[in-house]
Amino acid sequence: MMKTIHSYWAYIVLIVLMYAVIKAILGCTQKKQFTDKDLRIGLFALIVSHIQLLIGLVWYFISPWCKVLKADASAAKSNRVTALLAVENPTVMILAVVMITIGWSQHKKKTEDAAKFKMFAVFYGIGLLLMLSRIPWNNWLS
Repeated sequence: MMKTIHSYWAYIVLIVLMYAVIKAILGCTQKKQFTDKDLRIGLFALIVSHIQLLIGLVWYFISPWCKVLKADASAAKSNRVTALLAVENPTVMILAVVMITIGWSQHKKKTEDAAKFKMFAVFYGIGLLLMLSRIPWNNWLS
């Protein structure tokens, strides 16, 4: 059940993050005013990303991948699929959420609208790219 929740929540995270990044890029390039709506979109992206991380951590520690890694780490890392699910996915997803969190923190320090949009575009964009790079697409789409 946790795997299912984790998988479906990932769709929400990706959609919200894509929307936040696109809005930030458009806001920056079109020199728009940073509004309360933009703030809420960024905050919502931050919240859903953190929820996904928590769901993922719970799933990870009850999953077979954690047990495989604990049993024989070198063998787990030598198998491409196991390495992705047991090592790369959790590590990169944590880094992605860290980048999103940094983007949220940095945007609050900026006073200019373009700078706020830029913080979201850069850090949320990096977080989104990191997430997309380590989603186990074969497992997720099947």
